[in-house]
Amino acid sequence: MSLRVTPSGGPCGAAVEGVDLRQPITGPIAAELRAIWLEHQVLAFPNQRIDDDDLERFALAFGAFGEDPFIAPIPGRQHVLEVRREPDETAPIFAETWHSDWSFLAEPPSATILHGRIIPPVGGDTLFANQYAAYEGLDEALKERLEGLRAIHSAARGYAPDGLYGDADKGRSMDIRPSEAARATQSHPIVRTHPETGRKALYVSPGYTLGVEGMSDDEGRSLLMSLFRHQSQPRFVHRQSWRPNMLVMWDNRCLNHMATGGYQGHRRVLHRTTVAG
Repeated sequence: MSLRVTPSGGPCGAAVEGVDLRQPITGPIAAELRAIWLEHQVLAFPNQRIDDDDLERFALAFGAFGEDPFIAPIPGRQHVLEVRREPDETAPIFAETWHSDWSFLAEPPSATILHGRIIPPVGGDTLFANQYAAYEGLDEALKERLEGLRAIHSAARGYAPDGLYGDADKGRSMDIRPSEAARATQSHPIVRTHPETGRKALYVSPGYTLGVEGMSDDEGRSLLMSLFRHQSQPRFVHRQSWRPNMLVMWDNRCLNHMATGGYQGHRRVLHRTTVAG
């Protein structure tokens, strides 16, 4: 097996060919893929006609399954979710805001893995913002200010009963289950040190970060808004286009991502799992 890696040419991302994900990922190949993933942060594997058994086996080559709250798994599975949108659906696009998956957990997932089952001919790109580069792009005074600060994360904006995907969210095909449990908070360092690469990355997002520990609401909001504007600049962003049967894997520890629309009138279905942090 000879892996072929084609970097995106942007701030992150690469396409990987030469591997059949219907086959078990052996130790040496898993180690090689992990090294490529850590280098490029987002990997796209085109033309992978896999089923959910294959998807789960691929995830387990990188670690145990992650926790996925507030969205029901597909029938017969515990760790596979379906990201679905029907042609006539009018609810807001799912995950159309910058975030790092489940950062409101004490141990968020290290990786998210998404496999395209039904991909529209237009639209639906996923945007990834490199948070290594975002941190490195800060001036030294702000880097010093951020040292030791912790941000407060919560799922309330999305998954509380009064959140975006709450009780008023009608006509959505995904099986989202809002809960009062989404109001819980969890703090994480604003500047996170990646446990495998040792590199520093910003770890805040508009989707899940509510405030800063030890700061007033106004002061924390002002700091976060400046970081949100900075971390999503085009120079940090890779746009990943999708094709049918493409699998995409990304590193939540150093990336933010968001969905995009542009495919109204077309069905879009992807299957998703996560790897524990």
